[in-house]
Amino acid sequence: MNERTAATHSSRTGAWLAHHGFSLAASLGRMLRTPWASLLTVGVMALALALPLGLWLVLHNVAQLDRQVQASHEVMVYLKPGIDDAQVQALQQRLQQRSDIASLARISPEQSLAEMRRREDLAAAIDILGTDAARAALPTVLRVVPRQGDAHPLAAGLQALPETDRVQYDARWRERLQAWLAFALRAVQVMGALMGLGALLVVGNTVRLDIQARREEISVLQLLGASDGFVRRPFLYLGACYGLAAGALALAILTLAQLALRLPLAELASRYGSHFALQGIDLWPALGVLAAAGLLGWLGAGLVTSQQLRQNRPRRA
Repeated sequence: MNERTAATHSSRTGAWLAHHGFSLAASLGRMLRTPWASLLTVGVMALALALPLGLWLVLHNVAQLDRQVQASHEVMVYLKPGIDDAQVQALQQRLQQRSDIASLARISPEQSLAEMRRREDLAAAIDILGTDAARAALPTVLRVVPRQGDAHPLAAGLQALPETDRVQYDARWRERLQAWLAFALRAVQVMGALMGLGALLVVGNTVRLDIQARREEISVLQLLGASDGFVRRPFLYLGACYGLAAGALALAILTLAQLALRLPLAELASRYGSHFALQGIDLWPALGVLAAAGLLGWLGAGLVTSQQLRQNRPRRA
């Protein structure tokens, strides 16, 4: 009895797996038999997926650039006039012992004056004012590079030093950038949800048309006693295949866009002394996109198929 039950269970499992394989092969066959219609459906879904993914990728790269900028930002400390070299050196020694300072450099009035003379618009003004007077008007500056973390406490502490006249630390634009990034990320999430709904509707409409074309075949299967799961399975695989193909096409579109923009962007960044390079989608996020696209197609096909089967169920006499 146990052997017969095990054999029956094994037979049912084999038939169930065989039908899954047949459903997958049949779904791929239907897509290949209608290449233009399938390509149109996949293309519309791919564009719906590529747009929010592309915006997310842009935000990801901007966030990487923001982290690079924050890792190399500087605090400029302008010392009060009249401080001699001994006081400046003593201040440098104290600051170099602080754990929140990565490096420190001194910019003398002579170095500032030489830097200003390289600019044509300032060189003429220096000649009119006189070199000695211009040098006397320029303060000694300390260029401080903080360690990783928030530099606001460091800037406030440097401003409180008795030797400090003014501290320049432009953090407001970084805060604004982070606020814009947070808003843009939320906008991308909303757009992604809307585009995902649109892709789901595209798959659902395509599967609905396929069900309508096979209405008689489905009616015969239902009259013979086929379960809804048996009838619905090929259409679920069809939707999943549409989703996977659309996800792969969306990734290909983003890769081509990245390759087209990488060199011009690298050249632009090099003119500003930066080594920023456009980053693409890594392996695991790409696999996540494929899985999400396949699941989206599966869900769209499942919703439409369940509704169509209920409406078209034949009534027994």
